[in-house]
Amino acid sequence: MSRSRPAAARRRRPPIRPLLPLGAAAIAAALGGFALDASFPALGIWALAPVAVALSLVSLIGRRAGGALLVGLAFGAAFWFPHIDWSAQFLGDNPQAWVPWVALAGLQTVFTGLGAIPIALAYGWFPHGRWPRLVGLPLLVAALWTARELVTSNWPYGGFAWGRIGMSQSASPLAEVASWVGVTGLTFLIVLFCAAVIEVVRVRGRRLPALIPATATALILLLVPQWQTSTAGTLSVGAVQGNGPTAYFDEREDWAILRAQLEASEPLKTEPVDLVVWPEGGVDYDPLQDPVTAAELSNAARAYGAPILMNAASVKGEDVFNTSMLWTADGADVAGGLQTHAKRHPVPFGEYVPDRPFFEAIVPDLIGMIGREYTPGTDAPVVRLADTVVGLAICFDVIADDLIREGVRDGAQVFMFQTNNADFRGTDENLQQLAFARMRAIETGRTVVNLSTVGTSQIIAPDGATVSALGVDQSGLLVGEVELREGLTPGVVVGPAVQLMILWGAVLGLGLVAALHFTRPGSKARPAARRARGRSDAQRVEALFR
Repeated sequence: MSRSRPAAARRRRPPIRPLLPLGAAAIAAALGGFALDASFPALGIWALAPVAVALSLVSLIGRRAGGALLVGLAFGAAFWFPHIDWSAQFLGDNPQAWVPWVALAGLQTVFTGLGAIPIALAYGWFPHGRWPRLVGLPLLVAALWTARELVTSNWPYGGFAWGRIGMSQSASPLAEVASWVGVTGLTFLIVLFCAAVIEVVRVRGRRLPALIPATATALILLLVPQWQTSTAGTLSVGAVQGNGPTAYFDEREDWAILRAQLEASEPLKTEPVDLVVWPEGGVDYDPLQDPVTAAELSNAARAYGAPILMNAASVKGEDVFNTSMLWTADGADVAGGLQTHAKRHPVPFGEYVPDRPFFEAIVPDLIGMIGREYTPGTDAPVVRLADTVVGLAICFDVIADDLIREGVRDGAQVFMFQTNNADFRGTDENLQQLAFARMRAIETGRTVVNLSTVGTSQIIAPDGATVSALGVDQSGLLVGEVELREGLTPGVVVGPAVQLMILWGAVLGLGLVAALHFTRPGSKARPAARRARGRSDAQRVEALFR
C-alpha cells in the first residue's frame, strides 16, 4: 500500500530551469536584437521580427531578475545601437557627434533590459497547468512586451516609438491586421504567436488541441484582410522635393531653400494641380514675419493656380513653432484666416532641450549647439481645401498614434507627411520613416504623400503600395491624382482601447500571477529565503543572475 505525500509537498514544485546557460542566452538574445534590426529598413526582412522575438523569449525562460536584465540588455543593445546609428550624424563632423547616438540607444537599451524582467518573472511564476501555459502565459507575455513598448513610446520627454515590432511589418502580409487593431495590436499578436509556439514545444503538445492557440493567432495574422474604407473622389497633388541645403548645420545663403523649392516647382506653372506640397523646412524664414518670403510664396501660389502647403519655423509671442501653413495667393490675409498646423511633438534634444540647465551642466558644448526651442503645437492636424480635408503629420510625428487618429477623426481623407531628412543623408533613417508612413496608410485606409526635402519621397496608396517615388539627393516632382477615402478603420476606433487593455492586462495579469505564486501552499519563497541566509555573497549574486 503506497503512502501519499503531504499536501504541501505535493503542491511544491521545483523552479523552472533556464533553457539556456546565461552565456548562451546572452548570445541568443543578441542575435535576436540583430535580427530585429534587420527586419526594419534598409534590409527590411520583415520575417526576422518573429524570429527576433522568439530568440528573446527563449533566452528569458527560467531566468531570475538579474539574469533577465543582462539578457534583456544584450537584446536591447544589439537592436538599438545599429537601429538608430543615424542619430550620430545629426551633429555632422563634430567630434562628439556620437554622444546623442550612444545616449539615446543606451537609454532604450536600459528600458529593454528592465522590460525583460517582468517577462522572465511571468515565466517563473505562472501556474504549471497545461492549458494555462498554452493559453494564459502567451497572453501575459505578449501583454508585457507590448506594454513596455507603449511606456517607452510615451516616456520620458514624450517617448521614442521608433522600434515597435508592428512598425517592422509595413511590407509584410501581416500589416493588414493593423487596420483592425492598430500598430500596437499587431505587435501584441506577433509576440503572442511566438510565445504560443514556444509553449507548444515546451509542453510537448503534439495533439491537435495544443496547437489551437498558436494556429488561431497565425490564421488571424495571415488571413484577416485590410479593412476597406470608402472611396471619396480624388485630389490632384504636386509634391515638390527641392533638395536644398536644409540640414541644421548646412551653410546657405539667404532664401537658398526657398529658391530650391521654387526651381523644382517650376513645371507646376503649366501642369495644374489642386494642391502643391512642400516638405518640412521647405521655406527658410517665417512668411508671417518676413515680407520677402511672403511675397514669393503668394506669387508662386498665383502662378501655380493652387495653394501651397509649406512649412517653416514661425514665431508667436515668445514661442517658436514648427508650422505648416496652407499659403494662397492672398497670403496671410486669406478669407477665413490662414490655416496652420504646428508640430505636436517636437523632438527632444533636436528641436528643443528639455531641462536645459541640467543637461548644459553635463555637456555644455553639445547643448549649446542646439539653439532651437520649439513649442508643441495644439491646433488640429488638418487643413481644409474646398470640400477636401487633408491630414497632416510633420516628420517624427508620423510615429505618434494619437496625432494620426486625431487627424482621421477630424475628417482627413488623405495624409500629407512633411519631413526634413537632410540631417541624416545616407542613412537608414528616411527609409525607416517611410516604412512607418506606409504602415499609417494601411492602418487608416488613407493615401499618404510622404514628402522629404532630400528624399526618399513617395505617394503611397491606401493598401500600402507605392504609387510613385523620388530618390535620394535629387530635386523633382511627384504629380498625380491621389485617391481620397472616408470612414474609420477599426484600428482607429478601438486602437486606444486596445492599448489600455494591454497595459492594464499586463499589470493586473502579472500581479495576479505573483499573488498565486507567493500564496500557494508550499511556496518556495520562504524556504528559498532561508537557504539564501546560509549562502556567501558570491553565491547570492550567482543565484540572482542565473
